[in-house]
Formats: sequence, structure tokens, C-alpha cells
Amino acid sequence: MPLEDIEVGLSDEEQAVRDVAHKFAAEVMRPAGAELDRLADPAQVVAKDSVLWKVFDQYRALQFDAIEDGDGDGDPIQRTRVRYLVSEELGWGDSGLAISLAVAGFPAMFARISARPELIERFASPTEPQIGCWAITEPDHGSDSLAFDQPHFDDPAVRPNCVARKDGDEWVIKGQKAAWVSNGTIATTAALFCTIDPAEGFKGGGVALVPLDLDGVSRGAPLDKLGQRALNQGEIFFDDVRIPAEYMVIGKEAYGAVVEMVLALANAGMGTMFVGVARAALENALAYAKERVQGGVPIFQHQNVKSKLFKMFAQVEAARSLARRVSLYNSTHPPLVQYSIASKTFCTQTAFDVASAALQIYGGNGLSREYPAEKLLRDARASMIEDGCNDLLGLVGAEKL
Repeated sequence: MPLEDIEVGLSDEEQAVRDVAHKFAAEVMRPAGAELDRLADPAQVVAKDSVLWKVFDQYRALQFDAIEDGDGDGDPIQRTRVRYLVSEELGWGDSGLAISLAVAGFPAMFARISARPELIERFASPTEPQIGCWAITEPDHGSDSLAFDQPHFDDPAVRPNCVARKDGDEWVIKGQKAAWVSNGTIATTAALFCTIDPAEGFKGGGVALVPLDLDGVSRGAPLDKLGQRALNQGEIFFDDVRIPAEYMVIGKEAYGAVVEMVLALANAGMGTMFVGVARAALENALAYAKERVQGGVPIFQHQNVKSKLFKMFAQVEAARSLARRVSLYNSTHPPLVQYSIASKTFCTQTAFDVASAALQIYGGNGLSREYPAEKLLRDARASMIEDGCNDLLGLVGAEKL
């Protein structure tokens, strides 16, 4: 039984979209996520006959990608409510798939930011959907590349792994992005964050739209991971890859501000998504507690279990309230990155804590792959590192206090 949603003032349309998203999450994402999680070889996740592609097709058929892109007429608050309702449901369904579907739209987002009709047509056409990736992490640089307000960000001694240099009317890209690039081995286009002026360190960066079928692009093998195994991640190599000058949509003058903006938007999205994971863990544990008999009664009747479940319930609702409040603020004001970071770090920690408590309620069965508890715990653990590890994100957010 889904946890009751006490959101006030939802329209019939918003409730209908949420119900469609819940059905998609329950009937498509959950079984697909479970199937993909069990595959021993991560290359099987992205094989031609993988259920992954059916998930992408049905997601687009329901036009959830249009909700994620942020475009459209109407009330921005209503659009945001729809977005966080859908995001929570997708996280409830399977967080790895939810992240893969969301990040697929990153290049299209930057094409729209450019406001250049030719780039919008090339990279954001609704009739020719692409799978995008956010290519920022490098072999020698992870969360530090997001820490725009830390001293190292403009230190030229911090050497990048991926550099673009101007050559006439083109940019030439050379280097590597790390194995943690989400959708890295399946993406058709990259929103590539690379260094264009090494003399300024990370601050001398740029954002380019890079078709990944160009000469000089190659990929590594899909990464074998603890959790979120349905989320394809892998290396991308650039060997003197040439792109037209206009494909560099963000220059070094705006790079730091864009990193802050993207971090704010991505972290807010992670907050709502992992509220869904926490909710899934609570709902599974509650259902199990009402069925599992110990001492002659369902374990829900034991006070320690009942108390634990109510604490989990309060944690989920606190995380849900923060995530939604931050999302609503970001939709009507310039995003405040410290609040987005608070949402991401608090909600992912909550997802992990609630999933751990849920596994404890399952007892020995929680350790078995027959039950969903252990998968939710593994998926939640990954969230505390991705999109910036929570420890470093806290330092970035603290600079704004």
C-alpha cells in the first residue's frame, strides 16, 4: 500500500500524472530494475535485447521526458509539482533507471540554454530523441570538479584529464572522462564539461555538446558496481575529437556559475528521487511487518518494530517536505545551492538509514536477494557518493552560510 501523500492543493491533472508515474514505476521500472540488478555482467544491462530499452521507450511514450526538460507554458509552481511527483515515483520504482532516464536529457537542456535554434534542433528535437550523459567526472577528479567555491577550483596546479583547445572554427578535445559517467557507454551525445584554459584550473572550463559518434570517440566497458546496477556508467575517451566552435555553449567566463547552477538543479532532483527510495523501503518493511509472524503475532504488533517503523515514517516525511520545498523555491527564484545540497545530502542519508532499518525489520530474510530490502540498501548507499559525495557537498554548502 503506497504511503499516503498529504500534499495540499494538487489539481486533478497533477494527481493523474502522479498516478500514471506510479503505475509506470510499479509495472515497468521495478521488474526491469530487479531483472537488470541480477545480471552478473554489466554489459548485459545494455545489450540489444535488454529490457532497458523498453523502459526508455515507454518513458518517452508517456512524455515524461518533456516534464523533465523544464519547458512549457503555464504556472512554474504547477510544473514543478508535477516534476517532483514524477521524480519521487521514478525513484520509488528504481533509482538506477530513474537517474539514467533523467541524465539522458542533459545535452538537450544545454542546447535550450544556448538559445541557438540550430543547436536546439540538433540536440533537443522531440522527434529524434537522444540519450545524453553528463560527462564531468575524470580519472583524477570527482567531487572536486563540482566544488566551485573551494580554493583548488582556480588553482592551475590542479591538472585536468580532458582539455579542449581552439583551432580556427573548431574545438579539438583530447583526454578522458571517468568510468562514473552515467549513461557513459550508451549515450549518443555528451554534455561535456572540460578545461579550455588550464592556466585557470577548473575555473577555466567550458561546456560543449559532443555527438559521440564522431571520429576519435571511444568507450570503456560498463562499470561493475555495488548498487544501482541498472544505471549504465563507463569511460569516454577523446582522441583529438573535433567539434564546430558553436558546439561550445558555455565559455570560461560563465563556467563557475554554470557548475553552481547544474549542481543546484541536480542535487534538488536527487533529493526528490531518493525520497522515493526511502518511501519504497518503508512501504516494503511495513507490509512485511504485517505479514511476518514471530511470537505468535505479526511482528508489527511488537512495540520495538512498531516504534522503528514510525521513526522511519517521520524520517521519510521530513525528507519529502525538504525536497519539495527546495524544488518549489528553485522554480520561482534563482536556485540557492546550499538548500539543494541540504536536500540531496539529507534525503540520500535518509534513504540509506531507512533502507538499513527496513533490512533489520526483515531480519535474516533482508539479506536474501529474494526480498527487495538488500537492493534498496545498495542503491541508497550509492546515492551518498554520486552527484558529489555528501561530505564534500557539505563543505560547498557551508561556504554559503
